[in-house]
Amino acid sequence: MKFYSPFSSGTTRRRNCAPVLGAMIICSMLFNPMLPAIAGKEPSAEKIEPSAEKIEPSAEKIEPSAEKIMFNALKSTKLDGSESLTTLVIYNSKGDKRVRKVAAISKLYDNGATEKRLIRFLSPADVKGTGLLTFDYEKKADEMWLYMPALRKSRRIIAADKAKSFMGSEFTYADTTPPPVEDFKHKILGEKIIGGVDCWIIESVPKTEDIAEENGFGKKVSYIGKKDYAIRKAEYYDLDMQLHKILTVHEVREIDKIKHRYRPIKMTMENIKNGRKSEFTMDKIQLRTNVPDDYFTLRYLERD
Repeated sequence: MKFYSPFSSGTTRRRNCAPVLGAMIICSMLFNPMLPAIAGKEPSAEKIEPSAEKIEPSAEKIEPSAEKIMFNALKSTKLDGSESLTTLVIYNSKGDKRVRKVAAISKLYDNGATEKRLIRFLSPADVKGTGLLTFDYEKKADEMWLYMPALRKSRRIIAADKAKSFMGSEFTYADTTPPPVEDFKHKILGEKIIGGVDCWIIESVPKTEDIAEENGFGKKVSYIGKKDYAIRKAEYYDLDMQLHKILTVHEVREIDKIKHRYRPIKMTMENIKNGRKSEFTMDKIQLRTNVPDDYFTLRYLERD
């Protein structure tokens, strides 16, 4: 299967090819990225060199702290470089749906302390060409720029906007980039089996009101797999501590088998208050080690 890329520098573009997303997002969260899609070439089978830094299985006799679990959960998603094609389906309270195809590309910098991502919407026509450039820092506030083709310029996403809906979905801009672990007070609430996976239950509470408002929640309860540190479920509580949204991860896949890095392949964010939900399905993802730095610039973000 060949990747279609909105980032390709060529003048001829393939049509009717499968598209992408990322997280950071979100991921984190969510939500990440695509080179053959970018270069119009068949994905290469290049070898990913081993790294001395690995996430060791959590078979230790002494249970790790809540902070250590959340740090490893974040670390477990970091890919040296990646590209992906994603389908985002947005449902309203009546069950009507809108489908968006997304391409994304990412790369680690500063020995893994910074991740740069570029997300580009491929369809439908009303969002085609819309792009989001993110600099995800481990120890300081992230930087984000949104490009709207109709305006032919990009604008910076400020902290006050990060809790807003990302492109009409139940995911937010904050969901596309994980916040620093140090911004929250973490506590182990217990254990639970989610989808057949033994998980820790971790409560994360923002340390300040500003952090809570920026991320859009007063508390988050995460269910983290004990063996792989991959998230399986999360419950978001609003600033009044009422249950607001539930994230359910239906499938997790190990993308880098050398470093033991994982990504959610299919997940759903359900809004308990308004009855809406959004489904994220990663149609294709692969490791890339030769992602050009030019992709992560405002100049490239604003390309048509």
